[in-house]
Amino acid sequence: MSPDAELEIAGRKIGRNHPPYIIAELSANHGGHLAKALELIEAAAATGADAIKIQTYTPDTMTIPHDGADFQIRGGLWDGYQLHQLYKEAYTPYEWHAEMFAKARKVGITIFSTPFDETAVDLLAGLEAPAYKIASFEVIDLPLIKYVARRGKPMIISTGMANLGEIEEAVETARNNGAGGIALLHCTSAYPAPIEEANVRTVVHLGDAFGVISGLSDHAPGSAACVAATVLGGPSSKSTSPSHVPRAGPTQRFRWNRMNSESWSLTASRHGPLLAGSITAWHRAKPPIPASAARFTRSSRSRQASRSRTRMCG
Repeated sequence: MSPDAELEIAGRKIGRNHPPYIIAELSANHGGHLAKALELIEAAAATGADAIKIQTYTPDTMTIPHDGADFQIRGGLWDGYQLHQLYKEAYTPYEWHAEMFAKARKVGITIFSTPFDETAVDLLAGLEAPAYKIASFEVIDLPLIKYVARRGKPMIISTGMANLGEIEEAVETARNNGAGGIALLHCTSAYPAPIEEANVRTVVHLGDAFGVISGLSDHAPGSAACVAATVLGGPSSKSTSPSHVPRAGPTQRFRWNRMNSESWSLTASRHGPLLAGSITAWHRAKPPIPASAARFTRSSRSRQASRSRTRMCG
């Protein structure tokens, strides 16, 4: 990471000379209930996280309802689901967003989202989202990146499905269209990601190669990879949801312990100078796109169809 690289999200500076920036991932962990989503926002704020991130899409903006083999999930946490069915259970309805943004502001935690198409970007812009996240599958969706960048807000881009050339295209597109700063997150696109595949040294490489804030979008169990990436000085993203809130549905098997998050938040605040430069966000359970179905979902994913890592880093 360039020593001078910095981001600022909702007035909070992020870089080598600043404490870790901690992001909690809400994703689909609301189980289809707005009240639960609002409770999770409160829980994230109570742990001391700086921000909470959601995902903004609908089943129909992601795929089509179809029972063909290419639209069936085989293996993993969501074995037997149709893609459209899974997204229908997992998505956060557009009509919830205003109340969720209001709740986050009330309890004093920053909120932003991962959009998957222009309608999602427009919704988030209308809610004055202070930053945007680009999912690993969307790193090659240059029209989407351009559309987001023109909002002039910071962009955090996961790179789990991309090679260096594709990352370079994404970064240049964001820069050339007015992004208000860029962070790149190394990501292993699997749920859960094997700890032996974390390869956190890539965090440093990404920052050095592109002159940006860099970090880890961590899907591995535990906090080892997240802490290691943070010590390296890069923004690290570990998505989770508080496990004290009961829930059912596509994410219930992928849970995060609130006590662990409170301990990590406390450690981060006490050792800010040592861990300076990091964004720490907790990620868990976001719906996958099987490689065989990738070409049928959105055109931006067509080049990913042959890749073995198929789960979406949102």
